[in-house]
Amino acid sequence: MSLTLSIPIERYGNALLDTLQMVSVSGALALLAGVPLAVLLIVSAPGGFLDWPRLHRVLGSVINGFRATPFIVLLVALIPLTRLVAGTTIGVWAAIVPLAISATPFFARIVEVSLREVDPGLVEAAQALGCRKWDIVWHVYLPEALPGIVGGFTITLVALISSSAMAGAVGAGGLGDLAIRYGYQRFDTQVMVIVIAMLIVLVSLVQRAGDGYVRRLRNR
Repeated sequence: MSLTLSIPIERYGNALLDTLQMVSVSGALALLAGVPLAVLLIVSAPGGFLDWPRLHRVLGSVINGFRATPFIVLLVALIPLTRLVAGTTIGVWAAIVPLAISATPFFARIVEVSLREVDPGLVEAAQALGCRKWDIVWHVYLPEALPGIVGGFTITLVALISSSAMAGAVGAGGLGDLAIRYGYQRFDTQVMVIVIAMLIVLVSLVQRAGDGYVRRLRNR
């Protein structure tokens, strides 16, 4: 017995590609910005390399402010910035702007926790050997915290998949947009079920790949 699809299968494929593009680009931007932010939080904390508590407080407050804002609210609030950067407020590239801005502080906090868990004895040993401050960050903090950073990045990608689906409510494209336009607005249960199944499979694959890489890093 064959299954008759209410919409062409090509639309599911195109929607999946849009979702992958949104998640991969915004995830890469969050990775590039989140790690330096986390390092800056660590070194500017009281007792850190820079020992600049004012910078630490201001940066922490800004990060907490973005983290406390629901994504759908942030999506609307960033419309002027999105239009300035992407030249439009709808479509895949327009969604990447708020997705990246939302994911960066989330990922930065996870990386910060991983960096704080690095054994202080290793840092003290590197200082005793005469290592420069930023060499300690590059050769001690980041390598030791790498499994936690990869695990945190996996969680961030999963969160981005969820947020990208939510962005479909404002015409961002992707699986979320497909579910809303064809599943919800047209009361097509088949579309909703297929999109949900695709999202579950996508999240499972990302989580499994991330967990596997973390295990390999820890075994090393």
